[in-house]
Amino acid sequence: MTGPPGVTILANPEALALCVAESVSGLIRRSIHMRGAVFVALAGGDTPRRIYEILAGEPYKSGIDWEAVHLFFGDERMVPPEDPASNYGMISRELTSRVPIPAQNIHRIRGEIEVHDAAKEYEGEVRRWFKGARPRFDLVLLGVGEDGHTASLFPDTEALREGEKNVLGYFVPQLHSWRVTLTLPVLLNAREILFVVAGRRKALALEGIFHQPAPSPLLPASMIKPTDGGLQWFIDQDAASLIMDAPA
Repeated sequence: MTGPPGVTILANPEALALCVAESVSGLIRRSIHMRGAVFVALAGGDTPRRIYEILAGEPYKSGIDWEAVHLFFGDERMVPPEDPASNYGMISRELTSRVPIPAQNIHRIRGEIEVHDAAKEYEGEVRRWFKGARPRFDLVLLGVGEDGHTASLFPDTEALREGEKNVLGYFVPQLHSWRVTLTLPVLLNAREILFVVAGRRKALALEGIFHQPAPSPLLPASMIKPTDGGLQWFIDQDAASLIMDAPA
């Protein structure tokens, strides 16, 4: 069974994680070779956890020039790093504490401070490293929620209408909580975007994303169409069950 163009379907979550880790490693190495450094925005949540764990082991731990890697975060929950819900905390445990990346190359969103202060601080950090221009990440790793959200861009929220800021701190009504997220223009400006999706609970959202005629703010992930970059989807069979073609 196959999926739409640009989609790689893997048998299970472990095969998915192994495939994505290899793809991420290759993109990182190529970017370093071409530009001397690589700027990556990472996804939080459960699905990428195993990917980070794999990247922290061999052959990637010694095969990547970690001193040339700059890690940013696609979004963050407003919790301290030790909270299980912290994206930074998870990525620190699974990846950055286990590889030789300089501390100054990890550009985190401080979820333990007031949300608008955190967004302003992160906006400044992003602008500093991208010299005031619209950020051009070499790689953005994204997931998809059951409601079709990606990063912290939730259906029909103000975040989807933000066109000036690179970073937004805002209240998500569906969650009754605050988030900080990179905005849509930043994501669309990436050189390469990898979506990683696993689990049958995501199947309905993916069906909507792939089968609707046009991008919709009701399914924010459908709005991720890079303006001048690549887009790849890596999906396990359970998540892809409603978009796969039947065997001939």
